[in-house]
Amino acid sequence: MPLSIDLKDKIVLITGVTSGIGAGVAKQFAIAGAKVAGCGRHAVDTPEAQLFVNSLESAGPEALYIESDVTSTTQLEHLVSETIRRFGRIDVLVSNAGTNVFEGAANCTEEAWMNNHELNLASHWRLSKICKPHLEKQNGVIIIMTSNHAFATIPGCFPYNVTKTALTGLVRSLAIEWAPLVRTVGLAPGFIDTPGNQTWFDSFPDPAAEKQRTINLHPVKRLGTVEEAGAWCVFLASGFSSFANGTTYLLDGGRSAMMQDI
Repeated sequence: MPLSIDLKDKIVLITGVTSGIGAGVAKQFAIAGAKVAGCGRHAVDTPEAQLFVNSLESAGPEALYIESDVTSTTQLEHLVSETIRRFGRIDVLVSNAGTNVFEGAANCTEEAWMNNHELNLASHWRLSKICKPHLEKQNGVIIIMTSNHAFATIPGCFPYNVTKTALTGLVRSLAIEWAPLVRTVGLAPGFIDTPGNQTWFDSFPDPAAEKQRTINLHPVKRLGTVEEAGAWCVFLASGFSSFANGTTYLLDGGRSAMMQDI
């Protein structure tokens, strides 16, 4: 019998769902039968928000979109309260929202440092804390999205890499302090084929050549997909991974296994 993950009637809250990994994660949870509440910076009536709702509901379950700035505690509280108002509970939190902040250690300003800290680190802690009492009622799961930059990085990616590294510590702390009622794991994707990574490639004189050079550095000879990242989240939220807690899983196509670029 093939392994099957059925999350019917589960309620999943996901941040940053209007593009990239967040959109892929949301779609995979919907395919698994979960109802999804998602947030993003886009207004509810924008094409991006409507695409999120329509793409999930085409897979079957109900979807809810709430405009939210995850760096605002007030808006995070509203996000959670609206999810509870619509669905009555939260079973899984996927704290995904974030963005590349690549400044370099010498050139980074105090403003960029603080903005990066608020978005790429503090927001994950704040949202997890707000969701904690709701997740405890359901023996829920927190999945925190970090990055392969948590394990190894390249020049110029400061301060993004600092917060992504810190998120592995957040995963460990929540895991040992909030278990057994709440289980916490991290997922660290590498080069996933997203608009954000394309922006990185576009910063080079020859984007296509840089993308191919990056692909060649991966033993699997391709970039990852948002569907693969989403499938990992579905598995980590399921009963099949109920013994996983406090660990951040690296999903990078073998890129980190290379001793040097060849």
